[in-house]
Amino acid sequence: MEAYQHTVQYYETDQMSIVHHSNYIRWMEEARVDYLAQLGWGLDRLEALGAVSPITSLSVKYKQPTLFPQVISIQVTLTRFTGVRLYLHYVMENPQGEIVFEGDSEHCFQDRSGRILRLNKDLPAFAQVLREQLPTQP
Repeated sequence: MEAYQHTVQYYETDQMSIVHHSNYIRWMEEARVDYLAQLGWGLDRLEALGAVSPITSLSVKYKQPTLFPQVISIQVTLTRFTGVRLYLHYVMENPQGEIVFEGDSEHCFQDRSGRILRLNKDLPAFAQVLREQLPTQP
């Protein structure tokens, strides 16, 4: 999968001239949306099928600040898929290739009434694509 590229915007910085920490969470979401689109299962397609994808857990580590107008490369990796929950890992690097942020997010999928979807049953083609993305076990 291709890394998502985010150009740091001036408005994302704070009075210390570095990116405010809350923006990294937004970038994670941008990268997740891009990742799903690269798989052919963009959120527009999923929502047209009646599925929404809320976040259920988030863990982050800030390594070093980013600055305007750096281009931050965000690599998204699927680390686990249970059929109900999707686990993603994010690594953000600055233009020098230094890791500036790492994070993990957990998501489920629901129908519009809030019922949790079991993707193997409710969206089997999507579930298959996700299983194909999982790292192979040695």
